[in-house]
Amino acid sequence: MKANARHWFEYALLRCVVAVLGPLGIRRASAIGARIGALGYWPFGIRRDVVTRHLAACFAERSDAERAVLARESYEHLGRTALESTLMSRLGPESLRDLFEGVDGWDVIERGRARGKGLVLVAGHLGNWELSGAYLSAIGVPLAAVAKRQENPLVDAFVNRTRRRLGIEVVYDEESVRKLPRLLRDGYALGLIADQSGLAAATHVPFFGRPARTPRGPAVFALRFDAPLIFVCAARQPSGRFVLHLEEVEVTHSGNLDADVEVTTTRFTAMLEKWVRRYPGQYLWAHRRWKRQPEDTPPELREP
Repeated sequence: MKANARHWFEYALLRCVVAVLGPLGIRRASAIGARIGALGYWPFGIRRDVVTRHLAACFAERSDAERAVLARESYEHLGRTALESTLMSRLGPESLRDLFEGVDGWDVIERGRARGKGLVLVAGHLGNWELSGAYLSAIGVPLAAVAKRQENPLVDAFVNRTRRRLGIEVVYDEESVRKLPRLLRDGYALGLIADQSGLAAATHVPFFGRPARTPRGPAVFALRFDAPLIFVCAARQPSGRFVLHLEEVEVTHSGNLDADVEVTTTRFTAMLEKWVRRYPGQYLWAHRRWKRQPEDTPPELREP
């Protein structure tokens, strides 16, 4: 798509952010991002009603004051994540490794790679999903990330140049069916975000007790190519650094592909919910996760 004047303005703004905040270092810039993100909660109130309803539905046992703290944390975290992901353009493998204080569950990567069939990595919009893939690439895991084309072609090119420079193979949505099987056979780990369905093939599985439209892709690739399915989350710690959590998702091979996809998708979504409950302030609550539900969904389980 040809860039228009608005695209050039947005791109110039992005490069200004990198030029001004880059010299501060990613951790100091992250703190600035938290302050910027907090403005979305108050005074601007961007999607604050959506976030408030979602937290009330998912954490009914908590008080209004406790949920307000979580809401503000989620805005601050989104601001941090946005600036950290932008300033990845200035990082190399060594500085990426320094952002992490540990890996929880590395053995699942080693066992999976030993099978020689590639890996399917599934994540949600929890923690810093961009850093999780970049870190794995930096420590020697060949990674291919499935990405949506952004509306702004200049920003899209900037983001994907950064990913490729950090060793990540970028595969656009429309190329995935053709390219991902070959990459799996070549031993790559496929990075897929699976808590926003869009137009992707999807099924409805429970997420915090409500049917949520969820992409089938991670389960389909794991089943068709007999590849290990691993949940990934780069969670921010009190130190400001991250821990990479890795957990294998059980994949059932009954011979009925549709049924197995349904069961496997339910499992990795339940795993995401478990980690969201552990790090609730690091989830993207502003996204309308339950927007598209089956018509026969009971009123009490409808979108909050």
